[in-house]
Amino acid sequence: MSLDWFVVPTRLPEILRRCPGCASERLRPNGKFRVNAHHKLLDVWLLALCAGCGTTARLTVMERTPVRAIAPDTLDRLHANDAGLAAELLQDPAMLHRNRIALDWTGAWRLDAGPVPPPDQDTIDVRVRFAARIPVRPVRLVAEGFGLARAEVERLVESGSLVSAVRLNARLTGDFTFTLKR
Repeated sequence: MSLDWFVVPTRLPEILRRCPGCASERLRPNGKFRVNAHHKLLDVWLLALCAGCGTTARLTVMERTPVRAIAPDTLDRLHANDAGLAAELLQDPAMLHRNRIALDWTGAWRLDAGPVPPPDQDTIDVRVRFAARIPVRPVRLVAEGFGLARAEVERLVESGSLVSAVRLNARLTGDFTFTLKR
């Protein structure tokens, strides 16, 4: 039997960075942008609110970029405060590095696994696809998808009943497959 599972974001992840106004370490992006023009150059920031005090913090998206260098549809999405564009930018490693931030995906994703297969299946091949770069341990996905405890999944890995080409105990952000032998 072959199954397809999908790891899908449910909201924007929290940003791990110190608030400029208080001692809080978390910011919540609200999906809004600030676009500032300097003649024919644009500065663009993604706005985020502090989880503690509500102060607005700016995450640099573009600095002193010529207007003609920005695709018209991207510029329209910036002006429209497109939440999809905010999600794309938060997954850009260059932007994360430039702003010295990390993302916390806790509670911001779900697994769409479908119904649990009947126990009479000998082998089950599962292909897991990620809709975003969400760091998750495959052991957790297997436990959630089949309704098992994580300790039980660990035992299946140790006994060779659960096999994959990737390490199942490490965090992954990309697609992978595994086989469960019963």
